[in-house]
Amino acid sequence: MLTQETPKTSSPAAPAPAAGANQVALALGKLLADTHALYLKTHGYHWNVRGPQFPALHHLFEEQYKSLWASLDEIAERIRALGALAPQGYASMANLTGVKDGDPHWSAQEMLRDLLTDHEQVCGTVKAAIQAAEAAGDAATVDLLNDRLAAHEKHAWMLRATLAPN
Repeated sequence: MLTQETPKTSSPAAPAPAAGANQVALALGKLLADTHALYLKTHGYHWNVRGPQFPALHHLFEEQYKSLWASLDEIAERIRALGALAPQGYASMANLTGVKDGDPHWSAQEMLRDLLTDHEQVCGTVKAAIQAAEAAGDAATVDLLNDRLAAHEKHAWMLRATLAPN
């Protein structure tokens, strides 16, 4: 759950958040949780993938988990810039995300399909956050979210192409 930051010491007042900033921060909190869960799953699949496609999938999953990891800080810092506290901890993240844990016993094909489904789901989360940011007139968040949408769409395309028959 996101909360507004309460200053503990006297300091210059931060500018008042734009109208709708709390809704934007809530949408970003869900995206942060989805991204975190997808990062953990992708990294786990990187470790546990096996089979004839191992080298290529090990590398693909590494590229994707590194992209997800880098985006976590950007999303959390945008939440902070909006005057809210970013969710932290496994329980908070688990309560906000719709991304389910993966299974290390799955075949490479099952892992690919699972990640594809998750990236498509996260695209929906990003689109909902874009709507909230546009409604609030928050161009900076819209820019960040458009970048995230492009990244998830690219990851989904790569997974889809890898799953395609020859």
